[in-house]
Amino acid sequence: MTDTSRSLADSHRSVTLPVGGSRWRRFMAFAGPGYLVAVGYMDPGNWATDIAGGSAFGYALLSVILLSNLMAIVLQALAVRLGVASGLDLAQACRAHYSRPVTLALWVLCEIAIVACDLAEVLGTAIALKLLFGIPLTWGVVVTAVDVFLILALQRYGFRRLEAFIIALLLVIAGCFAFELMLARPDPGAVARGLVPTTRILTDPTMLYLAIGILGATVMPHNLYLHSSIVQTRAFAQDGVGRREAAKLATIDGTVALGLAFFINAAILILAASTFHTAGRTDVAEIDEAYRLLAPSLGMGAASVVFAVALLASGQNSTVTGTLAGQIVMEGFLNLRLPVWARRVITRGLAIIPAVLVVGASGDAGATQLLVLSQVILSLQLPFAVVPLVMFTGSRRIMGDFASPVWLRALAWIVTGVIIALNATLLYGML
Repeated sequence: MTDTSRSLADSHRSVTLPVGGSRWRRFMAFAGPGYLVAVGYMDPGNWATDIAGGSAFGYALLSVILLSNLMAIVLQALAVRLGVASGLDLAQACRAHYSRPVTLALWVLCEIAIVACDLAEVLGTAIALKLLFGIPLTWGVVVTAVDVFLILALQRYGFRRLEAFIIALLLVIAGCFAFELMLARPDPGAVARGLVPTTRILTDPTMLYLAIGILGATVMPHNLYLHSSIVQTRAFAQDGVGRREAAKLATIDGTVALGLAFFINAAILILAASTFHTAGRTDVAEIDEAYRLLAPSLGMGAASVVFAVALLASGQNSTVTGTLAGQIVMEGFLNLRLPVWARRVITRGLAIIPAVLVVGASGDAGATQLLVLSQVILSLQLPFAVVPLVMFTGSRRIMGDFASPVWLRALAWIVTGVIIALNATLLYGML
C-alpha cells in the first residue's frame, strides 16, 4: 500500500517495538489500542441504559452486559486479525471487495452510527457539565463543540500520548465506580444470580428494549473499524512470525481492556440496582435524577460528585475515539481525506442540532430518552459492520494463512445471528 492509502496515515507504524527483550516488554509496547476501543463500550450512552435497566429490573440485565462483552471480545479479535493480516482496516476492505453502491450504502449506515454515538457523547458531557457546574443543558450541548480543539491538541503529541490520556481517564472512571460500589455494598449473591440469563428478557417488551440498548451501547459498530485501523500503528514485522505475534498480543490487549469495560458497565447497573431498585425506586431512568438521589441514598455527599466526574471523563474519552473512528470510516470508504478539525466539526454539528432541538423541547427527560434511543440505533447498525467483518476474516483469499479457523468462524456467525435475531425481535415489537 502507498503512504496515502494507509489507514490513519499520520500514525501508521509510528509506534516502534523493542527488538528482543522480555515478552512482557513487547506486550506493553502493544498495549494501548484495546483501551481506545474499550472507551466506546463505556460511553455516556451506556450510563442511560444501565441506570434505567438497574433501576427497573435490578440485577437481571447483568447477563446482557456479560454476553455483550463476550461477543465484543470475539468481534474485536476479528478486527485485530483483519488489520494485522491484510493491512486494511474494515472500511478499506469493504471498498476493495464490494461494489461502489454497496460501499456507499455501508458508509452511510456507518456514518449514522457515528452520529448516534457522538450524540450520546454530546448529551453525556452536557449533563455532566450541568451537574458539576450548573451550566444549562442547552448551553452545555453548545460547549461540547470546542472538543475539536482537544482532539487537535492531543494528536500533535503522537499516538502513544493519546493512548496515555485515554488510559488515564479510564482509570479515573474505574476509580470513581470502585468508590461508589464500596458505599453501595451490593448483595454478592444477587449480583451472581443476575449474571445468569432469563427468558423474561425476551418476553417483556420494556426489558427487551433496554437489553438491546445495552447491546448497542456495548458492541458498537464503529469500534470494529477503529480497532482494525489502530492496531496498525505498531511497527511489527511484516512476515508471518511478526504478524502472528502482533495478532496475539493485540488480542490480549483488547481482551484485558474489554474486561475493564465490563467492570465499569456492570458497576453502573449494580449501583442503580443496589441503590434504587432495592429501595423501591424502579422509575429512575435519567442520569441527573440518579445524581440527585445518590448522595442521600448512600449517605455521602461526595457520591454524587464522583458520579458526575466519572460521567465527564467518559464523555471526553468517547469524543477522542469517536473522532478517530469518523476519520477512519470516511478515509476508508471514500478515500477522502479531510483535516481532522473539519471532520470533527461536521460530525459534532450533526449531533448538536438534534440534541439542542430535543433538549429545548423536552428538557432533561428528553435528553435521557434520546440517549437510550441513540444506543438502539447503534444496535440496529451492528449487522452491517459485523457481517462484512466475519466474511472477510473467514476468507483465505483475503487473509491467507490468517483466515479464521472453522471454530472461530462458527462462533462469529453465532454471535452475528444473535445480534440479528435480537434486532429483528425489537423491530417486530416496535411495529
